[in-house]
Amino acid sequence: MPESLSVSGTFTALDSWTQLVREIYGYETYRFEAVRDNEATGILALTHVRHPIFGNYLATSPFGSFGGFAFSSIEARDSLLNEARKLADELKVEYAVVRFVEDGNSPPSSWLQNPIYSTYLLDLPSNPEDLMQTFGHQHRKHTRQSLRKGFKVQFGHLDLLDETYEALARSMHELGSPYHPKKYLQTMASLLGENLEFAVIKDAKDSLVGGAVLAYHGDTATNLHANILNQYRSEYAGECLYWNILEHYTQRGMRVCDMGRSLNGSGNETFKAKWKPRKVPLAYWYYLPTGGHIPELNQKSAKFQLAIWLWKRLPSFVVRALGPHLIRGIV
Repeated sequence: MPESLSVSGTFTALDSWTQLVREIYGYETYRFEAVRDNEATGILALTHVRHPIFGNYLATSPFGSFGGFAFSSIEARDSLLNEARKLADELKVEYAVVRFVEDGNSPPSSWLQNPIYSTYLLDLPSNPEDLMQTFGHQHRKHTRQSLRKGFKVQFGHLDLLDETYEALARSMHELGSPYHPKKYLQTMASLLGENLEFAVIKDAKDSLVGGAVLAYHGDTATNLHANILNQYRSEYAGECLYWNILEHYTQRGMRVCDMGRSLNGSGNETFKAKWKPRKVPLAYWYYLPTGGHIPELNQKSAKFQLAIWLWKRLPSFVVRALGPHLIRGIV
C-alpha cells in the first residue's frame, strides 16, 4: 500500500487496531481496497457495531477521530463508497459513516455530509521554544506558570497502565462520559508496542493529576486521550501536561501533533485553539439505507445532555461497571 494512503488512513486502519477492537468488543471489520494497474488507489475499513442502545451500524476509525478511508482519486473513492453501500444493505444496518479529512468535494448523491467536527493539527518545530513563541501572551504566561508549580510528567508503557487508567477513568466520570475497561488500554499497549505511550502527571505531593494516551503513526503523533482532573484545572495543569507532551514529541522527531477531534464551537475547541493549530474540517459522510435523519451521538444532543448530567452524579462503582458496556456502542 502506498505510504500516502497508509498515513491518510491513520493508525485506526492498522491490523493491530482492528485486532484491538475485535478482542475487546468482538466487532468485525470489513476491508476493501481499490486497485488500478496493480497499485492501491484507495482503502476502506468498516467496523460493524451492534449495540442495544446505540444501534446497528458501520463506521470507519472505531474510537478514533478519522481514518480507515483514504483514496487518491474520485474514481477510487466512489468505488469504495459503493462497496460500503452494498455491505450496509447486506447487513441491514441503520447507517454507515465514513470519517476522513475534508477534501473540499461534495459526497455522492446517496451520501449525506455532517460537518460538525474538526481535528487540530499542530506543526512541530525542532526547537520547542520556537513553538512557545507562536502562542498568545496569555497562553504563554499560563503555560510557563504551570511549569513552575511542581507538576511532574512521566512517559512510559505498561509500567504506567494503572495510573493512566485511573486518571482517565476518574476524569471521564467528572466530564459525564463512560470510559473503556483497563483491559482496553492494556491490549492497546501490547498490540501497538512502541507506537503507543502512556503519560501521567502528578503534583508536588505525588497525587495523580491527569493522564494521556499517545499514538504514533508515520511522522504524526496523536493525542488519543489527554485529561486533567477537575480540581487541578485552575492551576493550568492541562497546559503543563500538553506542553510536556509537545516537547516529548519533538524529542521523538515527530513533525505533526494531531490534537484530536472536537465539536465545532465547543469548549474543547477553545482550549485547543490556544496552541495555534491548523483547524482541519472532518468529512463525516453518512449512508442511510432506509432514509431518516443522521444520528446525533454527541454532546449537542438533548438526550446526551441529560445522560451527561446523570452520569456525573452516579457513584464510581456503578460508572466503572456500566461504562464499558455503553462506550462500546459509541465508536
